[in-house]
Amino acid sequence: MQKRTKILATLGPASHTIEMIEGLIKAGANMFRLNFSHGSHEYHLETLNNIRTAMKNVGKTVGILQDISGPKVRIGDVKEPFELHRDDIITFLKDDMIGYKRGDKDYVVSINYPDILDKVKINEYIYLYDGTIRAKVIETGETVKARIENHGILGSKKGVNFPNTVIDIDVITIKDEKDIAWGVENQVDYFAISFVQNAKDMKKARSLLNGYKGKLIAKIEKFDAVENIDEIIEESDGIMVARGDLGIEVPYYDVPTIQKMLIKKANAVGIPVITATQMLLSMTQNERATRAEISDVANAVLDGTDVVMLSEESAVGEDPINVVDTMSNIIARTEDIYNYNKQNKLAYLDKYDVIQATVTKLADDLGAKAILSLTSSGRSAIKMSRYRPKTPIYAFTHEEEVLNSLTAIWGIEAIGTIKEDQASKMFQEMLTILDKKGLLDKNQSYVATVGYPVGLQGSTNTIKILTPSEINYYLNYTNNNSE
Repeated sequence: MQKRTKILATLGPASHTIEMIEGLIKAGANMFRLNFSHGSHEYHLETLNNIRTAMKNVGKTVGILQDISGPKVRIGDVKEPFELHRDDIITFLKDDMIGYKRGDKDYVVSINYPDILDKVKINEYIYLYDGTIRAKVIETGETVKARIENHGILGSKKGVNFPNTVIDIDVITIKDEKDIAWGVENQVDYFAISFVQNAKDMKKARSLLNGYKGKLIAKIEKFDAVENIDEIIEESDGIMVARGDLGIEVPYYDVPTIQKMLIKKANAVGIPVITATQMLLSMTQNERATRAEISDVANAVLDGTDVVMLSEESAVGEDPINVVDTMSNIIARTEDIYNYNKQNKLAYLDKYDVIQATVTKLADDLGAKAILSLTSSGRSAIKMSRYRPKTPIYAFTHEEEVLNSLTAIWGIEAIGTIKEDQASKMFQEMLTILDKKGLLDKNQSYVATVGYPVGLQGSTNTIKILTPSEINYYLNYTNNNSE
């Protein structure tokens, strides 16, 4: 079944071989995530090379996203796990030390970012073990004391969240700088920046690319990122609704409405949005998804997300290909009731945007087989996607890095690169590539767009309807020239 919403699959021990990646692409994966919270550069380079080999073997362009781990706040080591109960007291010290039980209902720990403790205020909350243990601050100063409000077991290096405190730490660590440099060197397509707080964080990440044109995805997983979303979007090439930490940082019942708000804002300005975390988590071990998970994926699609993401399900799950196939089927069936054709519902982004709106409406009204978009920067194809046409968009570019960047965009299939030439020559080459890939229906019509001057960003200004007779003419003309 054809789908327009993309799938981002995390690769890991269960899925990083060439054969498995080929299977995932055939099942519907459009992008692959390299999670830099785990694994060495050597391990990820092997996986990256496997992706590129599989992509060539299958004959389909897929995107590569490097997920930068960021400054995860954790408690230090503890002598032995603490079994915490309601009304226990936990004291956070600023010195690095081994946590221990000091007395009855009295525990002492450290954290890896002790400067945060100076910013905590009385009655604010601290969440431990990634949100499973809740503590309310009762005393600040040289140390911070908090009263436990629920039962839980706390071990070494467990995550800590401060959902009421603007911690304002540098989200790019020394490790992250090295990881980003690795991504630039190996030309990944997207960099996902973790724990973004504001626009300044994205500007810092951009500076580390040193001119490389990889795309930056801001992971929205902190309450202050939600508050600063407009300025973050201005400095980002896309956003991710990272619902794991977000569900700790904000009240759990706010997550669905925040998800919808973030997707709506991204759609409005024409940048891709990824919806992530536990979408089909039960399939890590089970053959079938739960009804709630199926509805979760379907609702993200109906909200307008560009991409849905798989984490543990595809990285360490028992059957990653089945997971991707399941998600593909959910997407395709949900898109039967999708709200297409937003040409009259969105404001133009600029004075040339009317061209992209016209192309999508023309293609849908004609019942065209596809839109053939030749784009130098990728922007014209992205603008077409923004209007959510029912007609698929086949994208062609002059540069491979631009082609790869379109793998995260709703409704766009990244087909191939062609050289700059006269319009007629480029029409010929687009049709020839489609024909070789088995994607051309010679009995159907297509709507094609190119721009003059060729290669100039923002110059898409020519619309052509390719009828079956014209398709036949161009293909024969091309073949005759190649003899």
